[in-house]
Amino acid sequence: MEDAISLGVGEPDFDTPWHIRDEGIYSLERSRTFYTSNAGLKELKEEIANYLERRIHVSYDYRDEVLVTVGGSEGIDVAMRAMLDPGDEVLIPQPSYVSYEPCAVLAGGKPVIIELKAENEFRLTPAELLEKITDRTKLLVLPFPNNPTGAIMEREDLEAIAKIIIEKDIFVLSDEIYSELSYKGEHVSITSIPGMRERTILINGFSKAYAMTGWRLGYACGPAEIIKQMTKIHQFAIMCAPTTSQYAAVEALRNGDEDVAMMREAYDQRRRYLVHAFKEMGLECFEPYGAFYIFPCIKEFGMSSEEFAARFLQEEKVAVVPGTAFGDCGEGFLRISYAYSLDNLKVALGRLEDFIGRLRAEKA
Repeated sequence: MEDAISLGVGEPDFDTPWHIRDEGIYSLERSRTFYTSNAGLKELKEEIANYLERRIHVSYDYRDEVLVTVGGSEGIDVAMRAMLDPGDEVLIPQPSYVSYEPCAVLAGGKPVIIELKAENEFRLTPAELLEKITDRTKLLVLPFPNNPTGAIMEREDLEAIAKIIIEKDIFVLSDEIYSELSYKGEHVSITSIPGMRERTILINGFSKAYAMTGWRLGYACGPAEIIKQMTKIHQFAIMCAPTTSQYAAVEALRNGDEDVAMMREAYDQRRRYLVHAFKEMGLECFEPYGAFYIFPCIKEFGMSSEEFAARFLQEEKVAVVPGTAFGDCGEGFLRISYAYSLDNLKVALGRLEDFIGRLRAEKA
């Protein structure tokens, strides 16, 4: 569609920093085009362990508690396949990333949806968690910072959840792919809460923080017994993650902190601009503190999220994602990505203001 602006894709608009790309190129020039070990390059696993010690203050043994995967998505898949028996229940807070539910089904599990609420800033509350736990509950997915809402869980939120997890003896899959994009102090991982490291699989990767989506590289960390079984599945299905990407990722972890800080600052500027713009428009929206998404409410217009998004695209040539793409409880909301330039965001927001102005006039 000519002149269309997409605010729909969760992909950084930054190029991968040059020194990281250069390391990938150098690895090819040095003919490093072989398989690595199944679990990943030793140097990369060491750097992952160093990074997590530095950033979330949790220690992992690179030898048997770290697995390098093809993106965070493969980590989610192999974790569920390794941990779930047929009929095990998987608690999935929604709205959230689209892969959790199908991965649980493919692994023989039974997804149990926890509907998060806007009035709680889409945080998971102890009451919501307790309501859904049964004798068949095996695993809780913890998707924070959250795609699509931008919600975060702070330390006191996680401590309350951890207490229930330990009491009920269940495991956690903590997807922390947006951990570096947190705008309210340092990101807190549930693995840093006493008693949780040994019952949590931590998923992270390089796509969002380092603008490395196409390099397809992530990792999973957790108890050695579980990582061992995940590595078997990864070995038979994948063999190993891309070698070039692994060498580039070593450079990212060693020397990429300044790049991450620069990109985070740019996203934060865009985030604050959008929050202010929605307030000026009178469009209801809680303030997101993580990732690069904002989740405004469009219930006042009396149409479904899908209908709103379709009309917005047709009439104003701006693409956004209906909230229902991330679970039924996303009805009445839109996901807008601000992983786009401020110039594009300003044009798109001008079109949105015109569009909702017409809708309000139609209602009047």
